[in-house]
Amino acid sequence: MRLIQYVDDRGALRVGRIEGDRVLQVAGFDSMYELALQAIARGTTLEALVEASATASEESYEELRRSLRVRPPLTHPDAAHCLVSGTGLTHLGSAETRDAMHKKLSGSAGDLTDSMRLFKLGLEGGKPAPGEVGVQPEWFYKGDGSVLVNPGAPLTRPAFALDGGEEPELVGLYVIGPDAVPYRLGFALGNEFSDHVMERQNYLYLAHSKLRQCAVGPELRTGPLPPHLEGRSRIRRGAEVVWEKPFFTGEANMCHSLANLEYHHFKYSEHRRPLDVHLHFFGTATLSFADSVRVQPGDVFEIELAEFGAPLTNTLRAGDDTFTVGQVRAL
Repeated sequence: MRLIQYVDDRGALRVGRIEGDRVLQVAGFDSMYELALQAIARGTTLEALVEASATASEESYEELRRSLRVRPPLTHPDAAHCLVSGTGLTHLGSAETRDAMHKKLSGSAGDLTDSMRLFKLGLEGGKPAPGEVGVQPEWFYKGDGSVLVNPGAPLTRPAFALDGGEEPELVGLYVIGPDAVPYRLGFALGNEFSDHVMERQNYLYLAHSKLRQCAVGPELRTGPLPPHLEGRSRIRRGAEVVWEKPFFTGEANMCHSLANLEYHHFKYSEHRRPLDVHLHFFGTATLSFADSVRVQPGDVFEIELAEFGAPLTNTLRAGDDTFTVGQVRAL
């Protein structure tokens, strides 16, 4: 089942089910968050709850997207209670991309970089047997819910940033129940949007490079994922496609199982605070930056994967930050 969040013509947040080119409003629920909490309370699934709910109205999906009324498929009423995070070096092929960026300036050519060591650990122990704990992945923090950008809206590169490149990824969408148990609603497309030039200077700058906006959506796909997924990531500059490449995801293309990645995120008790929302990026192996592409303000990122319906598109915008050195005041 494919679901979205959108605002109606009065500006109220709604939940919709995709049926062809129409969006059927799910009656009785004003947000995906509310829908999820009700499913938890009733001991049922999102799909069953939506199937049992009436349709309040219908909208044109194309018109909702054209008018920029689609929102990320899961948000929290208080952005501070939404944690956006991710894991890296999870996909087959991602290590080569990272290794090329992080190649050490000294040492023999045969030495493994830290990135390659971590990737090797994932290959050897990232897919444990059911019920067993595998090796932990790289983990990073992106921000709270305020870093989420709507599908179709611009992604802003801060004035201090050195780059603002796309990262096409799968995103897991979760609500923590009143019982402190994480409940997965499903998955969505995401553009993780990072500063790869900063990261290449020193891999210890990874944490800084990830503190950027990101986009998720437009659709939430419920249920299990196919093991192999192939999408397309491209950059449009005006009428021209300046870069395009397939990206592969799903567990068949990963060195970690989704269950292992979820365990290592939610094993921390602070990540199981009741009623919080989590959006977790699962990594990628495909970046335009790795092909020496330098994006420019006005470029349009487009990420599509047939199993997730409509593509995720966002334009790169240059920021005009106003915070300067010396603005911190002592009390």
